[in-house]
Amino acid sequence: MKRCDSRSASSCAACKLLKRKCTPNCIFAPYFPPERLQSFAKIHKVFGASNASKILSEVPQDQRAEAVNSLVFEAEARVNDPVHGCIGAMNLLQTKMVQLQHDLAITRAHLACYTNDNFQDLHHCHDPVENYVGAIPLDGYDDIGRESNSDVPKSLELQQHDDERLDYPYGSFCQQ
Repeated sequence: MKRCDSRSASSCAACKLLKRKCTPNCIFAPYFPPERLQSFAKIHKVFGASNASKILSEVPQDQRAEAVNSLVFEAEARVNDPVHGCIGAMNLLQTKMVQLQHDLAITRAHLACYTNDNFQDLHHCHDPVENYVGAIPLDGYDDIGRESNSDVPKSLELQQHDDERLDYPYGSFCQQ
């Protein structure tokens, strides 16, 4: 990216926001051109310009662009969610991933029902969700991203009774 110099008509976003002259060795200039003012403003609000400068100066130059992207992401997350910040976004994605894994398992069971030789005998189908209720997620992590304890006794897990069926718009599923 282009650095600001004394001959340049415009300062980088950082120097513009901080109302100072952009020097040729400005650490922010390669990553915050004038049109990225809002991104730097969020970093300045969350971390402070001095701290951001210290962080970037400690990162090898070939990794600074990724460090800037990380700082921008973390600052935007903190501005949008002052309590949880980027951890809130990560928890939301983890929860969504667990839900999608669950939905995929149900869809695969449903597909197996139609590809099975017993396609005509659908009354043997059941709801595969009962195998997942209260179970520890397959990826080994709970819904907030902590490693699950696989030594949890079965008696502590939630149980699904045979008479409690969940209704799905696609009907029942094949028994395994």
